[in-house]
Amino acid sequence: MRLVFVHAHPDDESLWTGLAIAHHAARGDDVHVLTCTLGEEGEVIPEDLRHLELPAGRPRDARTPDLLADVRRDELHSAVKELGVSSVTVLADGRYRDSGMAGTPSAAHPRAFTGAATAQSSQDVAAYLRELRPDVVVTYDAHGGYGHPDHIRTHEATRAAVAGLAQSPAFYTVVSPRSWVVEDRGWLSQHATAPGVVVPAPEDAFLPSVVDDALVTHTVIDEEALVAQTAALRRHRTQVTVFDGYYTLSNDVATRLAAREAFVRLDPVTGASLPVVTEGLRHTGLMA
Repeated sequence: MRLVFVHAHPDDESLWTGLAIAHHAARGDDVHVLTCTLGEEGEVIPEDLRHLELPAGRPRDARTPDLLADVRRDELHSAVKELGVSSVTVLADGRYRDSGMAGTPSAAHPRAFTGAATAQSSQDVAAYLRELRPDVVVTYDAHGGYGHPDHIRTHEATRAAVAGLAQSPAFYTVVSPRSWVVEDRGWLSQHATAPGVVVPAPEDAFLPSVVDDALVTHTVIDEEALVAQTAALRRHRTQVTVFDGYYTLSNDVATRLAAREAFVRLDPVTGASLPVVTEGLRHTGLMA
């Protein structure tokens, strides 16, 4: 199969779908990654690279150099090598820029991804897909995983692009089954003990991408692919800190590396989930 994973920023490919990418690449599938921006608004974790981070909460002058972009591009290329992809591409040769979190002034930048019409970004995604002619396309759910505006726009643009193709590939969005999240929080409470790490409590709210188990149509469960995913995450040094069995981002909240990812196959025209053909979480790999 030929698979395309569409993401908003460098590191998202490894964080959200790194296991599936490595799994399919290892079994001989032709796997490609498309990133819509270079993550110019990312927060930087290492002290020695903190100078690359733009000041928070300030408007962005279009003439201000985005020093972080080149670093994150290099991190992306290093990470996808660990995952075994065939190619990685920046959408429309870098036309779009990271919009930043919801409500931040960076969304007013003239190249902000969310500032462009969805029709334009979907046309750009469609042009990429027409050239590659994939069997499978994967991106975030309609909530963008956790509500980031660029993630939501990536879903919208990708779904519209897939729906408009003459021969539509299988379309998947990445989700988290509720039972997995509950189990992972219990595991983290016992294992995520590094100083300063924040462990989600059982009563903490779930992300919007957490769904009932019955809604999941496909999963990837692969311990060997976890090795490649973990190596890829280590390449995203500005954004990710990797520990034994879990990682944190700049907010220091722990997320388990559990060798499993879950997906819902959608009708790209209606956005409705396609019927589950097997009970429970027993599908292995993504299918055309």
